[in-house]
Amino acid sequence: MTSSEVTPSPTVTLPRSEAEIAARMKALEALMIDKGIMTTEAVDRLAEIYENEVGPQLGASVVAKAWTDPDFKARLLDNATTACAELGIGGLQGEDMVAVEDTDAVHNVVTCTLCSCYPWPVLGLPPNWYKQPAYRSRIVREPRTMLRDEFGYDLPDSVEVRVWDSSAELRYMVLPQRPAGTEDMSETELAELVTRDAMIGVAPVRT
Repeated sequence: MTSSEVTPSPTVTLPRSEAEIAARMKALEALMIDKGIMTTEAVDRLAEIYENEVGPQLGASVVAKAWTDPDFKARLLDNATTACAELGIGGLQGEDMVAVEDTDAVHNVVTCTLCSCYPWPVLGLPPNWYKQPAYRSRIVREPRTMLRDEFGYDLPDSVEVRVWDSSAELRYMVLPQRPAGTEDMSETELAELVTRDAMIGVAPVRT
């Protein structure tokens, strides 16, 4: 440890345009299919999995459950992997997950300084900016400044910012604070407030 509606991507300069990355992926996909390494059906199935079966909507359900069930929240903070498994959530890149809780005094943010380790079962695939060296280095050196300048998330000086470095062994997710005024909302309604970026720690929960 070092010191739904998604927020806009930071202004970190990417080495390639989104269009170029998409074109390269299409070319790679076509080559793998042509060589018999994968089939069109397999590609479509992988896309379906990451659109509907894993991803931030599952992490949002975990957060909403923790907000409404104190016992589940305690289990989540004790062992996120087994707590998520109670909800049928887990698998590749989620074998060893850790949930870190935001409070009035502490705000958590997640990175991977080596590459792009990330808890896929609860957050889906990592966004492009998460994998860029500019994010991975600056968020460790100057987290408060980067959150403000690149994400528009301005935290008060009274709040300590903690940066958690995911790895192949441990992958972190943030348990953000429940917004005030949501006492009458159902678990499903609460989950709709939680975004991927809030579970990485670079954006507040919707209000």
